[in-house]
Amino acid sequence: MSNHTHVLVALAAQPGATLREVAASVGITERAVQRIVAELEAAGALVRGREGRRNQYLIQRDLRLRHPLEAHRTIGELLDLVVSGR
Repeated sequence: MSNHTHVLVALAAQPGATLREVAASVGITERAVQRIVAELEAAGALVRGREGRRNQYLIQRDLRLRHPLEAHRTIGELLDLVVSGR
């Protein structure tokens, strides 16, 4: 899986995680996570909101995957497969 997918999986598990926590769980730098989150936001896959002093990330589960081989699937279906193994 790509780092983008790993970041989505980490945020699906903990929407209120800090980017530092995501970086530690994925095994990449915090700066790389910041770039990936910005790219996912620009693509419409993530919406960032604030809850108190922390960011919350809402994954747009109905968004179709971009690659032609997977375009018939959604982000939610991918996350369900990875997280639950269905």
